[in-house]
Amino acid sequence: MQRITFDLDVMRSFVAGIELGSFARAAERLARSTSAVSAQLKKLEDQAGTPLLRKAGRGMALTEAGETMLAYARRLLELNDEAVSAMRGTQLDGAVRLGMQEDFGENVLPEILGHFRRVHPKLRVEVHIARNAVLLQSLGADQLDLALAWETEPGTAHAEHICTLPMRWIIGDSEQITTLRESGEPLPLVVLDAPCLMRTTAIDALDRAGISWRIAFTSASLAGTWAAVKAGLGISVRTPLGLPSELRALDARDARLPSLPTLGLALYRSEAEPSATVTRLAELILQRLHKSIQS
Repeated sequence: MQRITFDLDVMRSFVAGIELGSFARAAERLARSTSAVSAQLKKLEDQAGTPLLRKAGRGMALTEAGETMLAYARRLLELNDEAVSAMRGTQLDGAVRLGMQEDFGENVLPEILGHFRRVHPKLRVEVHIARNAVLLQSLGADQLDLALAWETEPGTAHAEHICTLPMRWIIGDSEQITTLRESGEPLPLVVLDAPCLMRTTAIDALDRAGISWRIAFTSASLAGTWAAVKAGLGISVRTPLGLPSELRALDARDARLPSLPTLGLALYRSEAEPSATVTRLAELILQRLHKSIQS
């Protein structure tokens, strides 16, 4: 049987097209023509011996084989990039100051820091966990190099949009909302201490819908908020990204609750042309988040 060796450049185009939602955008990011990327995709399908994409409306969607290929392609590219970084790691030193919210501390931060430490042992990452407003203020004051934060200020310089996420009502037990709504009492809210973007969003939505509410629990930390929701003290608002497995994001219509707006997530840089160290950490963060969003 003839051995097949997949071309990593082809796989990179394939992964980029899926993650960006457009192979034209992938071509632009990879500095290739759209026709060149199309030829790469055809080559990958020929090597795989099966279609990886299928038509879905006006766009394309992954076939079952395509989903399998995507998982392997990501692993191969990650290993390749890690090998490249390890070979060049001795050239990078110093420290990177990274800011993010608690939402990403459990499912994003450990993997990123572990990977960064393996390939760049001389580098130091200083992590600051804070609220969104504090992160953006710290970035503007040159106290952070990177910040993973919500897009609350459109047009902010040096920001790279990652995705748009829905805000959702969060509860511990999906059946608990029926009990809360039918009790006749004001809806109990579990929220972060003010000022808080999602606290304000929840209250405004309930007020517009004419639903009475009360603050049942407040916390200075997201961990405290999650604990209170798990304990059944009330309902909260957050995005599904980083949501603990014990909690549930409700469908607003099914729960007879007002719909909530979406929220953009961006990676902010303090400089237009950051150092190689900052750039590398930014790449790892973006890769990890895209994997979380696609899964």
